[in-house]
Amino acid sequence: MAKMNMLQAINNALDLAMAKDDGVVCFGEDVGHFGGVFRATSKLQEKYGRARCFNTPLTEQGIAGFANGMASQGMKPVAEIQFADYIFPAFDQIVNETAKFRYRSGNEFNVGGLVFRTPYGGGIAGGHYHSQSPEAYFAHTPGLKIVVPRDPYQAKGLLLASIACPDPVIFFEPKKLYRASTGEVPEEYYELPIGKAEVLQQGKDVTVLAWGAQMEIVQKAVDMAAEQGVSCEVIDLRSILPWDADTVAASVKKTGRLVINHEAPLTGGFAGEIAATIQKMCFLHLESPIERVCGLDTPYPLALEKEYVADHLKTFEAIMRSVNF
Repeated sequence: MAKMNMLQAINNALDLAMAKDDGVVCFGEDVGHFGGVFRATSKLQEKYGRARCFNTPLTEQGIAGFANGMASQGMKPVAEIQFADYIFPAFDQIVNETAKFRYRSGNEFNVGGLVFRTPYGGGIAGGHYHSQSPEAYFAHTPGLKIVVPRDPYQAKGLLLASIACPDPVIFFEPKKLYRASTGEVPEEYYELPIGKAEVLQQGKDVTVLAWGAQMEIVQKAVDMAAEQGVSCEVIDLRSILPWDADTVAASVKKTGRLVINHEAPLTGGFAGEIAATIQKMCFLHLESPIERVCGLDTPYPLALEKEYVADHLKTFEAIMRSVNF
């Protein structure tokens, strides 16, 4: 297998998808010859031409509307929103058009095959306009799928599955891992299941759940807990919508405890949905209150980014609180 970072894995996935299906097109701000602000689409225009990889004007609502139109005609657009913070001008198109296309037609037409790729989260000193994690906004919208990979292998397989998916997908990419995360990635085409969580580590004392860039943070906390004799079961959710409640519940019924970590703010974050569902499914098995370790209820700070982040120390403290309750 080849050694790739996350950007290379995403680029490789796009290359394979475009080679496999002439209907796959990539577009967005600066994605053409420049290869995107992070170079995720590097060399694709040279290989497939300007008709299949091209720049758009600086209008996120226009990008989303254009993607809806192309997908409704049977193409498979992969539209890049340059930063997840910029997705909000496109919110109306995604929530009111993309998500409802199939439903409003009684399954006569749809925009399946449409993927919005967008880098999310902090870790690059980007301040409040380049660091947000808006996945929970879209999780409230039936008709969408939301996917968040944690490493290059996951990024390639989940992106290829998203492009092949019969439903529209928002694919959130943890940008702080773009070049920091490397690993072995098969060069051939493969897909990973959307909507299925992955148990990364078996444990008996507490279940620790996260997704995307937070998986690396969670692992540090779990290693610290192991030094204190606490056995953690670690789960990567991978898909926010749909999310794999059964796998999480099975783990919590075994451990009796749950710690959820995400980068987005606490209030209205997706951890609240998970906690509500799991307490209902596992009420008689819980040994302590479900813990949420999240970002702060403030705009994402530049100077105080380290204090804001739901880091390994906060997660370790939550694990120990849960176990010692």
